[in-house]
Amino acid sequence: MSSQAPVLELRGIDKSFGPVQVLHNVAFSAYAGEVTALVGDNGAGKSTLVKCIGGIHPYDSGEYYFEGNRVQVNSPRDAAALGVEIVYQDLALCDNLDIVQNMFLGRERKSGLVLDEATMEEMAAKTLAGLSVRTVKSLRQHVSSLSGGQRQTVAIAKAVLWNSKVVILDEPTAALGVAQTAQVLELVRQLADKGLAVVLISHNMNDVFAVSDRIAALYLGRMAAQVKASEVTHSQVVELITSGRSGELGLKNGAAT
Repeated sequence: MSSQAPVLELRGIDKSFGPVQVLHNVAFSAYAGEVTALVGDNGAGKSTLVKCIGGIHPYDSGEYYFEGNRVQVNSPRDAAALGVEIVYQDLALCDNLDIVQNMFLGRERKSGLVLDEATMEEMAAKTLAGLSVRTVKSLRQHVSSLSGGQRQTVAIAKAVLWNSKVVILDEPTAALGVAQTAQVLELVRQLADKGLAVVLISHNMNDVFAVSDRIAALYLGRMAAQVKASEVTHSQVVELITSGRSGELGLKNGAAT
């Protein structure tokens, strides 16, 4: 496990929507070569935190550091320019397009005035091969013909195609069966092993403990704890999610109420 500085670090992040404060002084870190699981109950603030990281929601106060430098992220374009890619649960894939067209959607390569199909196909093939993806028969298959696991794989490959440094995966196994879940988790681990900082949002504790190096638990908009996965038990994480604390771990001084 890495001991270097985090690639992505948030400090003191507050976010309100009107009178409702959703994030309270949240700190969060993600490290190169590691999977950090972001866990929390519905309404804990996971989606809001990710959208602040991705430049979709501006945060009200706090600091955003990337590779040790304080940065301003005001839009998804800013986040992508840093190397932050988010794979949302709905995947944002177009069923009527093939795999290559989906991977380059909005970022098409051109040769003069026409699309450079050969280069795009080559880059897509190289990316999928680099992720050891062998389940896709043809890069020119329409996405509508793919299984849930294959669609998730294409969405992840699309995210890593762009020299990303941080990849955030929102519930990547939520709609998958056992075999496809195992495939996607293997891919998640591979991303970290290639040196990326991976953030995995999941409700499935078995998935979390199967692939994560660190676990960050949100409770009612506060970061209850961010700990090494090897240093906590399944039941401790569940307690952090449901009550904000577990023994000596978690929120203190009434912050969990």
